[in-house]
Amino acid sequence: MSIGRDSATRERHEIGCKLPVRQIRAHFDERTVRVYQTYSAEIADIAMASQTFKSPFSRQRMTWIKPSFTWMMHRSGWGTKSGQERVLAIDILRDGFEWALANSCTSHFDSSVYSSVEEWRSILGRSPVRIQWDPERTITLEALPWRAIQVGLGGRAVNAYVDQWIVRINDVTSLAREIEKFVARHDLEQAMALRPVEKPYPLPKEIADGVGCTAVCEE
Repeated sequence: MSIGRDSATRERHEIGCKLPVRQIRAHFDERTVRVYQTYSAEIADIAMASQTFKSPFSRQRMTWIKPSFTWMMHRSGWGTKSGQERVLAIDILRDGFEWALANSCTSHFDSSVYSSVEEWRSILGRSPVRIQWDPERTITLEALPWRAIQVGLGGRAVNAYVDQWIVRINDVTSLAREIEKFVARHDLEQAMALRPVEKPYPLPKEIADGVGCTAVCEE
């Protein structure tokens, strides 16, 4: 069995044989939920010092936040890609996170969410938030059958994120490097022990339905 397949098997055993295909999993407490972003040292240093995002961070661009640590590691190559060398864990207010989801639109037409392409286009045109579902990743960054959510913030949503929702920002680059080191050594037990714990995030049914969460479980 390959390392990737072995990791996927471990994931299924740890989380359960069956999972909803699209389910938000995150590290959270009663007040906050954790999302991840990766940036250059220039942006990350200012964010750490001010505990929010300031120039050269741009509010004019869509800002994508991801609750899944391993998906962020897949996207950034464990924080090694150009402009993504620093891994930040941002704890934001759950009220803000849920507002974003309630005011979102999927990036692509989804017949399970919208009754027609016309309805989707209408909502897309006025929504400040985009939703995408991408394959979740194992600790070795192999694709899993279920999906992880990406939340894109633009306009008033990114302003609220920067000015109101952020409670704390931690630099977890060293954690990412340590986990990657154990993965490279094929010590998946140690790698998985260090990985942040992410649990199913409870959502009101209306919000869950609006972002395309699924209740149907599949192998």
